[in-house]
Amino acid sequence: MKCPYCSNDNTRVIDSRPADDNASIRRRRICDDCNKRFTTYEKVETIPLIIIKKDNNREAYDRQKIESGVLRACHKRPVSLAQITGLVDEVENDISQLEEKEIPSDKIGELVMNKLKDLDAVAYVRFASVYREFKDVNTFMDELKSMLKQN
Repeated sequence: MKCPYCSNDNTRVIDSRPADDNASIRRRRICDDCNKRFTTYEKVETIPLIIIKKDNNREAYDRQKIESGVLRACHKRPVSLAQITGLVDEVENDISQLEEKEIPSDKIGELVMNKLKDLDAVAYVRFASVYREFKDVNTFMDELKSMLKQN
């Protein structure tokens, strides 16, 4: 790391700790030449994730879309914002475990539904009804029946 004051290459880390956002490392450094101190932040480089939509269009991953869908499904349900954030974090973690640059939207939908099923049954059915595009009451009932069989 070059010193921002004298451009010397000889700098040392004297302190290292997680940054406030817990997604980066804050490092305190000192220049061996001019003895000035400065701070750097180190963050993991992420590869942009591309979502393949049902119509085969591609778009950049947007966490907000998952959050808003889960929020709508959990509307007026006894599910806290912390639980919703945790669910979305788990889904993102599962996505990153796949180590793919492109992922179909239906795979993300299935991940969300599996997490919602454990969190709140009503929210799960609400999300599934939109995600799976239930056409009529019979489709809705079939999903409820299969859910009841699993419990």
